[in-house]
Amino acid sequence: MCLGIPGRIVAITHAGNKLALVDVMGVQREINIACVVDEAHPVDACIGDWVLVHVGFAMSRIDEKEAQLTLDVLKMLGEAQTEIDAMRQSDAALAAR
Repeated sequence: MCLGIPGRIVAITHAGNKLALVDVMGVQREINIACVVDEAHPVDACIGDWVLVHVGFAMSRIDEKEAQLTLDVLKMLGEAQTEIDAMRQSDAALAAR
């Protein structure tokens, strides 16, 4: 199953490459935000945005209410923890390099 999980952009890590730090339920990870920026909403305007994150990319911007509802449903289904565990394992593998 392909799962997009809500996260909040907390920092821009490399504006030129459209990379940002996103917080997903306390786990922070660098993602690509190229799909959610344009002339009307540039990279620097993304801090604080809620986005759906899938395989390292912010796929779309969502509002905070939608993000919370989605997280609540995912928690109920147990999917969120699986995704968080996968992100932690990925981060640990990257740090070990």
